Amino acid sequence: MERYAWRAKVVSGKLDEYIKRHNNIWPEMSKVLKKAGISNYTIWNNGDDLFGYYECESVDYAARVQAESPVVDKWNEYMKDVLIMEMDPETGAQPKMRQVFLLE
Repeated sequence: MERYAWRAKVVSGKLDEYIKRHNNIWPEMSKVLKKAGISNYTIWNNGDDLFGYYECESVDYAARVQAESPVVDKWNEYMKDVLIMEMDPETGAQPKMRQVFLLE
């Protein structure tokens, strides 16, 4: 099982809306994430900072499924007024964070 982590910021004053949208995630978006093999997907916040984490069989496969999905494009468009996210120009996804510690 591979792990993936990302970070972003919520637009100031938009945290409640960000949470509301995730509490009502579209079924088709959940389906894409499951198709990508993603599980244990969690997002935390501290102020306007966000930290996301998920597990999957292959980070590369998960990224490819998401990159090829028009549903993900639509979700990103829907979220852009509440979310500030740096994107990797090569992959079009959030830059991969490097794991520096693991205790199992």
